[in-house]
Amino acid sequence: MTAKVSKLASGALDPRRNAFRSDLAAKALEGAVKADRYVAGEPAVVARSSVPLRKLPDPAHGFETEALFGEQLTIFDEASGWAWVQLVRDGYVGYVPADALRRGTARATHKIHSLGTFVYGAPDIKSPPLLYLAMNALLTVSAGDERFLELEGGAYVYARHAVSLDRNARDFVEIAERYVGTPYLWGGRTHIGLDCSGLVQTSLLAAGIVAPRDTDMQQAELGESVPVDDDLDGLTRGDLVFWKGHVGIMIDSVLMVHANAHHMQVAMEPLHEAAQRTKKASGDIVAVKRLGRLTAA
Repeated sequence: MTAKVSKLASGALDPRRNAFRSDLAAKALEGAVKADRYVAGEPAVVARSSVPLRKLPDPAHGFETEALFGEQLTIFDEASGWAWVQLVRDGYVGYVPADALRRGTARATHKIHSLGTFVYGAPDIKSPPLLYLAMNALLTVSAGDERFLELEGGAYVYARHAVSLDRNARDFVEIAERYVGTPYLWGGRTHIGLDCSGLVQTSLLAAGIVAPRDTDMQQAELGESVPVDDDLDGLTRGDLVFWKGHVGIMIDSVLMVHANAHHMQVAMEPLHEAAQRTKKASGDIVAVKRLGRLTAA
């Protein structure tokens, strides 16, 4: 993977999306950062259902995001059972357990488009499941029929829960609505639990729209700014509403869906109510961004 040089508003390199430490950095950042040595890295693929990516190689430390089954990444270092990596999809950098990865590349052909599904050892729903897969997990399919897709290596996935990579959801807002009731989980990206920016990123990705991971990145890089008056009029389906450290998705001109720590789950509620409540903790709305489309297709 070629490292993407991502900068903060201050102009400094963003450590969330640039692989550098004082002792080691991505080869592509040579000349941009100082490190004892620079390495090109080694490709690998996530081999677990999902794996937390952490700032520190410590299971007691909270995680920033999750890498899903089949996702590609680059390993820059491995020590004491931890791999220091950068994700290909969104460029996020951090530590994951080394045994959660399979070195090498994979030619993904399909992705999961249901909220979740299982991998079976045989083409039979009564057979013991081997793995749980979340929406947007990547698959390499070798064969299949109308009931089951056979994965490279011999396992099986229910065919209607996966689509080819070139097929995208028609409406990312509809995807977000499917997650209503999902528990809030800081750093989460699955139906087991997710956070506000994880809901935005996951829903957009299902519709074929690549989005960065965190709210500040999404506010800076997604869509065009929409002026909004004090009455919050003029919003439309798909608009992203930002507070400092929080984001929600407009369902229509009134209702918003968002993963939030007040309900501790993904919830739908009137924007006016959310704005009034959120103002106490996070201040006023800082931006509304309009993407101009609900799908990449």
